[in-house]
Amino acid sequence: MSFEINLPIFEGPFDLLLFFIQRDELDIHDIPIYKITNDFMEYMSDMERLNIELASDFIVVASTLMRIKAKMLLPRVEKDEEGNDIDPRDELVKHLLEYMKYKSVLNTLEEWEADMLDREKRGNLSTEIATIEENIGVETELQNIDLFKLLKFYQSAMKKVDDRNNAPRHQVIPYPYSQEDRQDHIIETLKSKEEFSFMELIMTDFNNVSVVFNFLAVLELLSQNRITIVVHEGFNNFDIKRISE
Repeated sequence: MSFEINLPIFEGPFDLLLFFIQRDELDIHDIPIYKITNDFMEYMSDMERLNIELASDFIVVASTLMRIKAKMLLPRVEKDEEGNDIDPRDELVKHLLEYMKYKSVLNTLEEWEADMLDREKRGNLSTEIATIEENIGVETELQNIDLFKLLKFYQSAMKKVDDRNNAPRHQVIPYPYSQEDRQDHIIETLKSKEEFSFMELIMTDFNNVSVVFNFLAVLELLSQNRITIVVHEGFNNFDIKRISE
């Protein structure tokens, strides 16, 4: 018994974001960052499971989405010189609008190309090729090949092979964390104790990625009014506290 997995391949990260926006009929000027970030990371995870290497710009956009998501969860709002609130999504929306503009131009150029290919070319191709070969002396060029030219060609070919084999490769390392898992862990811990420190949470599995996921989980639960925090003196010195029914 066999089955087939059809996973669409996109030209770039902005092409993927536009697909999500058009699929869900979203307003490009008011993008739900939480949902579109989850969809983007899920697509990257599917590509990783199929051993399909993603370009580095996908990784850059994924980091950008995570940064915007974190900024929108923070209570502090940045302001411009005139005192207006700065939306963290503005830069992303600007790039998406630029991408849409150039993509529409590319579609027009592809239509022109298809139209030109449908037209009959003037002249006799076989006669023109024969004339060009006669002018440049193809047979004479082949007769003048010597051992030195063959060695130079061999060195050039081997250099291209080495460059291809030593080209940098980007790899996305999967971590055993997710926002839902971290949030569930915090809620389950608060069922057995009313309050515990953030340091106690991150020290159970201490690494940079774990700290980021746990911190984002705390911010998300705060935004949902499912927990509260008690801030103490010092860096990252706060307790996570259960909210009474």
